[in-house]
Amino acid sequence: MCGRYAASADIDDLVEEFEVDMVSERAGEEPLPPDYNVAPTKQVYAVLERVSKTDDEVTRRLAQMRWGLVPSWAKDVKIGSRMINARLETAAEKPAFKRAWASRRCILPADGFYEWYQPDGDGSRRAKKTPFFIRAREGERLAMAGLYEFWRDDSIPEGEPGDWVVSCTVLTTSATDDVGRLHDRMPLLVPAEQRDRWLDPKTPGPSDQEISTVLLPALPGILEAYPVSTAVNNVANNGPELIDPVPDGA
Repeated sequence: MCGRYAASADIDDLVEEFEVDMVSERAGEEPLPPDYNVAPTKQVYAVLERVSKTDDEVTRRLAQMRWGLVPSWAKDVKIGSRMINARLETAAEKPAFKRAWASRRCILPADGFYEWYQPDGDGSRRAKKTPFFIRAREGERLAMAGLYEFWRDDSIPEGEPGDWVVSCTVLTTSATDDVGRLHDRMPLLVPAEQRDRWLDPKTPGPSDQEISTVLLPALPGILEAYPVSTAVNNVANNGPELIDPVPDGA
């Protein structure tokens, strides 16, 4: 799974790297600061494409979203904390995700993500787990595949800040050998040459035959994983030191 990640890029960098046409800003939103301990329900940047209601043109946008998808039919926004990940194997059919899979796909830029490792044979609840940071070996940003959804908060008058919640989830698949020893699931990535196909809201979600080219797990040799400080365990801690290598997660 992907339960925490780091995202430090600013708006200008993301606009250039992902060829964004416009930055979507809602009332009261401030630019997001670098976040080295992104946790569920936090606001994150996402790249998406929307169709204009006036001229049917598609524009690529950078927008803030709440991490943890809230289906449009949900009764409470709290359900999103349980939907930070969507399994690739069931996303196209599962009620919470199938509408987003059809036309609301996005990319969640990340410096890397965290996983916690517990030594084999030690399943006790008190056993110390070591946090690891997983990133691209060459230092490039990860383009994690995601889905997003809109949810209307009926407790807030329409037109007021917060009346609509835009939320997202990270798509996951079986982990490759490089990451599998830490956890059996990992985020799916969108290669640069497939961004147009993945984001296009006029094109249905990829078929079973297309998935292997449109979405890719990080192939062996692309990722590196190393232990980091246990300070990342506390969501109140934040800063670039959280992704620095340390001996055994000291």
